[in-house]
Amino acid sequence: MATRRQGREWALQMLFQTDMNPGMDLDMAIPKFWRQQWTCKVEDAADKSIEIKPKADKSVEDRVASPKIREFSEKLVRGVVGHLEEIDGKLASYTQNWPLHRMGSVERNVLRLAFYEMIYCSDVPPAVVLNEAIDLAKYFSNSDAGRFVNGVLDRLNKDLNRK
Repeated sequence: MATRRQGREWALQMLFQTDMNPGMDLDMAIPKFWRQQWTCKVEDAADKSIEIKPKADKSVEDRVASPKIREFSEKLVRGVVGHLEEIDGKLASYTQNWPLHRMGSVERNVLRLAFYEMIYCSDVPPAVVLNEAIDLAKYFSNSDAGRFVNGVLDRLNKDLNRK
């Protein structure tokens, strides 16, 4: 069963794709992403000699994640993309000596996702956002990325004065 953490991983992967393909239509890209995830799941199962029997009444998207987690992931992606200019402006002000174009794509998109959650999602505690972002950066990049993300987000959290 997928969790919000998995939802954030998927959101990061979708943001990475949009970052690498500027101008990509989200309404086309998001369903394609879920189909791609299903294909990977099937191929992984085949490599492990596990047979997957999908229920005929379930959409491809529902085979990958519950509607609740998919909605969560898609909300994050649409939120970041919808506020990208503001998020990038704020992010650039926190990384003055490290321009966005010089950042690794993973770090840039982890920070975008975390900035969105910290600024626009008041229902998510900042400690959760920081922990998730650091873990994502370490998992998809390296431990140095985790430290970098932690430093930037810690400053944002202090400035926002959220508990």
